[in-house]
Amino acid sequence: MITLASDFGSPYPAAMKGVLLGRTDARLVDVAHDFPRQNVRAAAFWLREVLTYFPAAVHLAVVDPGVGTERAALAIRAGDHALVAPDNGLALPAARALAGEEAGVEVFDVAYADRDTESTTFHGRDVFAPAAADVHEAGVDSFERLDRISPADEFVDLRFPDPDRDGAVAVGEVLVVDGFGNVVTNVPGEFLADRESVIVNGEPAPVARAYAERAAGERLVTVGSHGNVELAVNRGRGEEAFGLSAGERVRVER
Repeated sequence: MITLASDFGSPYPAAMKGVLLGRTDARLVDVAHDFPRQNVRAAAFWLREVLTYFPAAVHLAVVDPGVGTERAALAIRAGDHALVAPDNGLALPAARALAGEEAGVEVFDVAYADRDTESTTFHGRDVFAPAAADVHEAGVDSFERLDRISPADEFVDLRFPDPDRDGAVAVGEVLVVDGFGNVVTNVPGEFLADRESVIVNGEPAPVARAYAERAAGERLVTVGSHGNVELAVNRGRGEEAFGLSAGERVRVER
């Protein structure tokens, strides 16, 4: 299996699939192609949350604001999985989740096949899709034997911050806002244990197990499927109601 994820929308992923199908008989599975455009951090978060539910596969992920520059291409071994992505941190959170923190990951540079024939605007088609096909055909356990793959001495490592916790107060950050407007923070869900309400940035908000426990249009705080504290509105937009966007500070008091 080869999974595909990008911020390309349509029709660009079709060209990547064409390249893959010309080089391998792997089953192709789309993860998403509507990640926020050029937002490496948001895409890295969602890849970390989604890819761990897949069986062993090669994961091709391209959110690439540096396309056409000298930034490297990477192939990463993470347990039974491999990830192929630009060297901008995109794949590292997912790779660590797939491998397990104790096992670690192995990161390799992928040399471009032929810079003279590659576009400077579509490395998803011309660099990463061929590399993913090569990794799939060589096998996750042995793809480093390919001529154009070598151990990476340096690479961009993206890590999500931990919140600051002091007793009944957690000061964290908004990691992403999902398509429903739910505000995903880095505060662990256990912080809400046994609470009926909390104070978020100075204003009280009820704690709920499910969105529908509150009336339509009402604010709430819950534990999302990712295990973190989430700020939401039943049938509404949490980022509007709480006045927060990705990257902003959030203070939660028990």
